[in-house]
Amino acid sequence: MQLYAERPIRRTAQLVSDLLAVLLIVVAVWLGTSVYDQIMKLRAPGDGLVDAGTGLRGTFDSAANSADGIPLVGDALAKALHGGSDVGTKLTDAGRWQIEAVENLAWWMAAIIIALPVLTLLVTWLPLRWRYARRATAAARLRTLGDEGLDLLALRALATQPLGRLASVGEPATGWRERDRDVIEKLAGHELARHGLAP
Repeated sequence: MQLYAERPIRRTAQLVSDLLAVLLIVVAVWLGTSVYDQIMKLRAPGDGLVDAGTGLRGTFDSAANSADGIPLVGDALAKALHGGSDVGTKLTDAGRWQIEAVENLAWWMAAIIIALPVLTLLVTWLPLRWRYARRATAAARLRTLGDEGLDLLALRALATQPLGRLASVGEPATGWRERDRDVIEKLAGHELARHGLAP
């Protein structure tokens, strides 16, 4: 598989683009995890509500159990104190709801921050690199086939190269038809150069 060009300038450009793509992913992951950590700090009030609610419920339940043993008014007092325990339960539930909301927000924000650049690369950079690798690999294989491969590369050059470049070869169509080795090598060289490959 021909992942990189053989010509230095194009290979350098490909390496730089690959490094920038990797750097973009690393920065996106770092930024996403940083945002996640910062948002998770907002769950502190929820943790406080859970702790306060749990403590309040424990205090009222303990007081209700102690009051239950008091003669005459014990049952009524215990019932009233259990009402305070319900308030503690509501505080705990509110704290858990807030914690869950903050965790969901943190997760979604991190996912969006990471996914946007990664999806952008998957839609733009990756198809370009894949297309280059496929075409350059095919051209490199043709180059190894000798005269037959050079002939196919020259034919491809006749169909795809700009007219100005074809004109620099001399008489490319006639030379190709007459199997002029010099013309075929020049045309094949232009086609290989288009893929960043050496002749």
